[in-house]
Amino acid sequence: MTTVPIPEGWPTTEERARAVQDELRARLVLDEPGPPPGTGHVTGVDVAYDDARDVVAAAAVVLDAASLAVVAEATAVGRISFPYVPGLLAFRELPTVLAALAALPVPPGLVVCDGYGLAHPRRFGLAAHLGVLTGLPVFGVAKNPFAFTHEDPAAPRGSAAPLLADGEEVGRALRTRDGVKPVYVSVGHRVSLDNACAHTLALTPAYRLPETTRRADALCRAALREATRAV
Repeated sequence: MTTVPIPEGWPTTEERARAVQDELRARLVLDEPGPPPGTGHVTGVDVAYDDARDVVAAAAVVLDAASLAVVAEATAVGRISFPYVPGLLAFRELPTVLAALAALPVPPGLVVCDGYGLAHPRRFGLAAHLGVLTGLPVFGVAKNPFAFTHEDPAAPRGSAAPLLADGEEVGRALRTRDGVKPVYVSVGHRVSLDNACAHTLALTPAYRLPETTRRADALCRAALREATRAV
């Protein structure tokens, strides 16, 4: 487990954080398809918090994209680096997420976040922010649609409906299990929305949420329990 300090110069105010989003958004790459599903590595990242103890734990779990077997995993723990502000959650999560990714012994390949990319009020959610900072292809799969509207997808697995913001498609509501509530897919960096949805279906052979998210969620929660036992 890696222990992470808050980076020097990390934004401490909402005004500065929004300025950073504006600066980095110009570096988004949205015209690359990304790796084909079932090839190389696919890595899930997730975080868990203990606000009372000012602790955040991040996990990165690398899967073989073809078999979904775990190839490698890493965790990082640090202080919470930004207050809770809707639309600015990346500033709470990124220092530990970046440390967990850096601790991996293998290349992460495609990265899947439990969160948003373009489906964000400022079109720069965690998946977009992480992609720009690392240069990796990244997309987000969220459990809820945040502030965006969509039609209800048809019941069969694989059905989708556009996630709309002012008439613009910023993601898709995607049904990963027959008749079960959809997940919400949005691109972050260097991957197309069609490909992100195809990856999401490849990562959900048995459950609503991607295996990347399920495994990273379990690992970061375990890392948080271990870290807070000593606090």
